[in-house]
Amino acid sequence: MKRPPDISIVIPAYNEAQRLPRTLERVRDWVERKRAVSGLEIEILVVDDGSTDETASVVAAWQDRVEGLRLVPNGANRGKGYSVRHGMREAQGRIALFTDADLSAPIEEADKLLAALDDADVAIGSRAVDRRLIETHQSAARETAGRIFNAVVQLMTGVRFLDTQCGFKAFRMKRARVIFGQQRIEDFGFDPELLFLARRHGLAAIEVPVRWAHDPGSKVHMVRDSLRMFWDLVKVRANALLGRYPRRAG
Repeated sequence: MKRPPDISIVIPAYNEAQRLPRTLERVRDWVERKRAVSGLEIEILVVDDGSTDETASVVAAWQDRVEGLRLVPNGANRGKGYSVRHGMREAQGRIALFTDADLSAPIEEADKLLAALDDADVAIGSRAVDRRLIETHQSAARETAGRIFNAVVQLMTGVRFLDTQCGFKAFRMKRARVIFGQQRIEDFGFDPELLFLARRHGLAAIEVPVRWAHDPGSKVHMVRDSLRMFWDLVKVRANALLGRYPRRAG
């Protein structure tokens, strides 16, 4: 890489050896098109969350084929929230975007998030703004659980978005780095915390409709992880009341 990156792409990964080759190929192709058209420098960080399969070896094997690809090891299994925080704090780009390893939201949809950052500090991909863009739906039970969770998020945090849980978000890091410094939730419930912190620090956030397709290999367990995410909301509320999210000066 000739100069510091303009954009960092963070991919949290736990036991993703099977899906990563296809994901890295698609991300590489998108990155090469962006470089050719706009001259942007882009780095790709795969955060290995203590995988027990060949995730790290797959990344190492692809580093000769993908310019700017880096492996960021957690050292142990810490959770998706921890992985995103670790990757975003390691990111060197002025803009950083995180995306799921299965690319449920196609990487090409990142163009929409980047365009939205012309007028915002945070751009979040959303399945709920325009559900016609959902190519493969979750089960009815999962979609209902998602709507209930979102209603509770709004009640407990004041965050007024239709979909906080889509794993596809971009940030202007000069202003947003503070929220990753204060992030405490390390499991799947970290997204509402990030958006709560963005609101608390006065960052402008926008919800962007994106194409999305449910992957049946999703690692989110509907009952177990839903309960954990509700508990994470309680912790966010408690952290705020206990002063654990100090507002920055200025």
